[in-house]
Amino acid sequence: MNRRTFFAIGVLLTLLLAGVASYYASSHPDGLEYVAGQTGFGDSAEDSATDDSPLADYQTEGVEDERLSGALAGLAGVGLVALLGGALFWTLGRRSRAEEPGTDQDDG
Repeated sequence: MNRRTFFAIGVLLTLLLAGVASYYASSHPDGLEYVAGQTGFGDSAEDSATDDSPLADYQTEGVEDERLSGALAGLAGVGLVALLGGALFWTLGRRSRAEEPGTDQDDG
């Protein structure tokens, strides 16, 4: 299997897992929210500064179906992490190649 095929299969599996797993994720609060509710200090929490963002609270703004909204938020999160990680690896890879002795910057 060549590198492109392996990468493409990995991306498809990641997106499938993110979309499907997010769709079937629990609608119950996470552990911290659960403990806060059980111990009585959950009402004293303040809203996050990002509470009005398009992907706040693991949901996608403007999508009425709660499960579909969560699945889309999961896919958006995976895509954003993949873009940031890819840019970081690309940048670091270019820098390390430029620092190697005997490499010519003009070889493209």
